[in-house]
Amino acid sequence: MADDLDRLFERLVSVLADDAPGRLAVPFPAAEVYERLVPYRSNRSSLKVATHQDYEMAVLRLLAGERGYASLEPTEVREALEREAGEKNPDTGLFRQFPDALLSLNRLAAERFLRRDRAYAPPSSSPSLPLVSPESPEAAADDGDDGGGGDEDVGKERAPLAGAAFELAEQSESPRQCPYCGETLPGSRKVNFCPQCGQPPSGELRCPACGGEMDVGWRYCVSCGRATGFE
Repeated sequence: MADDLDRLFERLVSVLADDAPGRLAVPFPAAEVYERLVPYRSNRSSLKVATHQDYEMAVLRLLAGERGYASLEPTEVREALEREAGEKNPDTGLFRQFPDALLSLNRLAAERFLRRDRAYAPPSSSPSLPLVSPESPEAAADDGDDGGGGDEDVGKERAPLAGAAFELAEQSESPRQCPYCGETLPGSRKVNFCPQCGQPPSGELRCPACGGEMDVGWRYCVSCGRATGFE
């Protein structure tokens, strides 16, 4: 069953793929995760985190390299976060001291998620799985580990990714969900606002009547008093 870390990784991959598929292969400052890409306020509903501390713990685990979802540079910063994540009472916001550390997503894990392979996590015996080029022997070995004919087909599909990383993100036919109300968004057209709650698929939560800043769970706007239409 997916936990806070899994959902954070899923959301981060989805946002980057929607922004520009090629961004998944490019390292970026760690601060972008919690400041711009998957901020707490506008994502806590989809991440299903109960508190801000739970959210910070998920970010800490991701940046520490847990499950091999990502790799952080410099190494000493990642090791410091890894030690902190293993403490009995960790400082969940320690990562904020290293906003310029560079984060690289695990290509294979992200690709499996985009292909809707729910068992996308790297093996537990490889907690710091490095990024691998699609043409490398390691990538070829990964395609053949599971044995079945379906994996061979997946390996054949991965070859074109060398020149245009993660173009497959735009080919996904799985339904998208509104991060605020959880309803399914139309998949056949560009969606600027959710047809159920009127909120944009990304960005700050706003009152549909006056545009005032809202928070998840508010049924009425504190600025104009109008019903929001979402919870």
